Amino acid sequence: MQVNDRVTVKTDGGPRRKGIILAVEVFNEGTMYLVSLDDYPAGVWFFNEIDSRDGTFVEPCREHGQ
Repeated sequence: MQVNDRVTVKTDGGPRRKGIILAVEVFNEGTMYLVSLDDYPAGVWFFNEIDSRDGTFVEPCREHGQ
């Protein structure tokens, strides 16, 4: 995933929220994504761990028909 991609993010127990990636930072343990959400247009950082499906918070947005 890269800047300007539409994504969904997992938050505390609620439904996935749609957003747009503003920045990407890669680390040894995974990747951080700065994602613009309706409530946080300046962005919120989310971390995807490399070795854990439970640690995946940002995923590409799947539109109907894809």
